[in-house]
Amino acid sequence: MRNFTHLEQETFDLIVIGGGINGAGVARDAALRGLKTVVIERGDFASGTSSWSTRLVHGGLRYLEYFEVPLVRESLREREVLLRMAPHLVKPLLLTVPIYKGRSRPYWKIQAGMCLYDLLSYDKSVPKHRMLPKDEFQQLFRTMDRENLKGGAQYYDAQAAYAERLCLENIFEAQSAGATVCNYMAATNFDVNGDRITAVHCQDQLSGQPYTLKTHDDTVVINTAGPWVDQVLNLTPDALRSTRKIGGTKGSHIVVKPFPGAPDSALYVEAKTDGRPFFIVPWLGHVLIGTTDLRFEGELDPLKADNDEVDYLLKETNLIIPTANLGRDEVTFTYSGVRPLPYQEGKNPGELTRKHILFDHTKEGVKNLISLIGGKLTTFRHVGEEMVDAAYRKMGRMAPPCPTLTQPLPGCILPTDDRIQAHVEQYGDRVSTATVHHLFTLYGSQGAQVLALVDESPELAELIHPQLPDIKAQIVYGFRSEMAETFVDITRRRTTIAMLENYGLDTLPVLADIAQRYCGWDGERCDRNITAYHQFMAANCIPDYQCNPEPVAV
Repeated sequence: MRNFTHLEQETFDLIVIGGGINGAGVARDAALRGLKTVVIERGDFASGTSSWSTRLVHGGLRYLEYFEVPLVRESLREREVLLRMAPHLVKPLLLTVPIYKGRSRPYWKIQAGMCLYDLLSYDKSVPKHRMLPKDEFQQLFRTMDRENLKGGAQYYDAQAAYAERLCLENIFEAQSAGATVCNYMAATNFDVNGDRITAVHCQDQLSGQPYTLKTHDDTVVINTAGPWVDQVLNLTPDALRSTRKIGGTKGSHIVVKPFPGAPDSALYVEAKTDGRPFFIVPWLGHVLIGTTDLRFEGELDPLKADNDEVDYLLKETNLIIPTANLGRDEVTFTYSGVRPLPYQEGKNPGELTRKHILFDHTKEGVKNLISLIGGKLTTFRHVGEEMVDAAYRKMGRMAPPCPTLTQPLPGCILPTDDRIQAHVEQYGDRVSTATVHHLFTLYGSQGAQVLALVDESPELAELIHPQLPDIKAQIVYGFRSEMAETFVDITRRRTTIAMLENYGLDTLPVLADIAQRYCGWDGERCDRNITAYHQFMAANCIPDYQCNPEPVAV
């Protein structure tokens, strides 16, 4: 049950607004260092930009073109940290770059970039790059476009297939370390006295109940609202509205089933028509294609890939892999988000800097407010470290050592861990081996807690969907132990069911049944959730041409 009455009885050192990956990283770091921390998120944790990325933990090879060498080095270092601290969620990924004559990046330029990439990742645990001459490339990638082919390159980055779970583990570790974490809690107003925020007013988006977060003389407010940073600043006095901070770009992805010619490794390719880079990535038995990069000035909610973006990604994939023959019918899911990049007037979307900025609002009249502008999935841990260090400086206190550089996430476990095999043997008569391994990937070592629910009722060992390894116990675990509040929370962020099988629509009867019989829901709440679920998918994930009464021809 949601009960936040204690919010008004406590005084916080750090108030974090925004529960995406960066806000989660800040909260985890702060709580582990002993700060009395609260994080409020107006939707579900990881429901914004963190949920709409390409799911890569990467150094940003193309950032080298814009001479953002420090950003690349930071990202490569953090990639290595994440491979160590969350090996169940972050795994090495081989990427292949085909090189064509006449495109924007010639062979020599790619080779130079690869060498520099290796140099900047001198402390990596993945193999170095290798260049592939034309004949070798054609032998390995027989279905790729051969027109003007010069060869290719291969290198390693990493993939966070379940990016939302990475955010959630940070949130829950922050909670275990003493932080108060609130999803569906929106900031509504700030009280300001002189040059300080003295209170943050918020409202529970599910009950409508208002709350006031109290501060003391040293409290620092952290704005990690991503694309909504400027909206949060509009809750403060007019001084903070004087300059626009976010100039985001829209990035859209499509998910398709495996297709003829789909390679085993991820592809980092340049679009044949306009030279823009995008990824074709194997992902959970599907293929993830994206992203677009369009300057965005519209409404942030709701947001989805438009028909032109879907057609662009399909067309460019077919041009690079002619055997694919992808059409609109092959698209099984789409998603779109806005990158919270710094506002830089006059620059093309691809030229906007990807480095993050910690904006101190002292110059705008409020001394205890810091906003994060930018920020990537890859660098969230370092953002948290920097932000907490900055908060301590504002408090006039010496910061304790940062623990997150070496401390694993709570689910940290390797696939060879004896605990996994022990659970295979313990639950093998009720749960498939594939499902046990899936649970220890999705939840890490805490997969044991999900399996323990099967002892409560054998029914909870049953599959949610016949084509997926997820079991009914995960629904119960999500609602009871992981602060899930809606059916969308379960299928989009506690699991990836919605992205893999018909938008999760087929699982709604199962969700409603389990929620009522094990989680105390009534029929009216289930009906509301089912209606809201259909609305959410239509507004954010189902392509417009699939929503139209008469399908539009490609």
